[in-house]
Amino acid sequence: MKTIILGIVAFLFSLNIQAQNQNVKTEVKTTVTTVKDSEGEKKLVKKEEVQEIQNIELKDAESKVLNKDLKETPVEVISKTEVSVDGLTRVVDVDRSAYYILDGQKYQISLDKDGYKMTNPNSKKLALLRKTSNNNYIYRNNNKISLGYFDQDGNLILETYDEKTDKITLEKFSLAKE
Repeated sequence: MKTIILGIVAFLFSLNIQAQNQNVKTEVKTTVTTVKDSEGEKKLVKKEEVQEIQNIELKDAESKVLNKDLKETPVEVISKTEVSVDGLTRVVDVDRSAYYILDGQKYQISLDKDGYKMTNPNSKKLALLRKTSNNNYIYRNNNKISLGYFDQDGNLILETYDEKTDKITLEKFSLAKE
């Protein structure tokens, strides 16, 4: 009976050894930021996990040579960002926190517990950005509600409907390159 059980265990371990045909590299970067403002002190924890997976393939798999060369295969990169603001954790596809410029004025977009908030250099909260189901954002400040999105260059584009002219106006917050 012992021999049968040991034989099954040895067989299962040998299957596990043969099944490893991928190179997997995982990197985790954790950033802790403490922000002090008029509302108090807030702790922001950002955890970025990047996983690279590459299949292992041999150049001449059928040859009788003992040492075989590896064939170059594409690397699949999976990136996941978790952000914890005031104890609430959420997964973010792309972190858009940065400085943006509109009409020579600098604005900061930073994560909050439900989306993003936009502030000016005087630390006055100007607007909120909330993500919709189709990767756009609802921009809301005291007297304006707009639809926003990020273009390929990372700029924030706001589209606002003007009732008086029955037109849509565009505003472009350019990503500040520092």
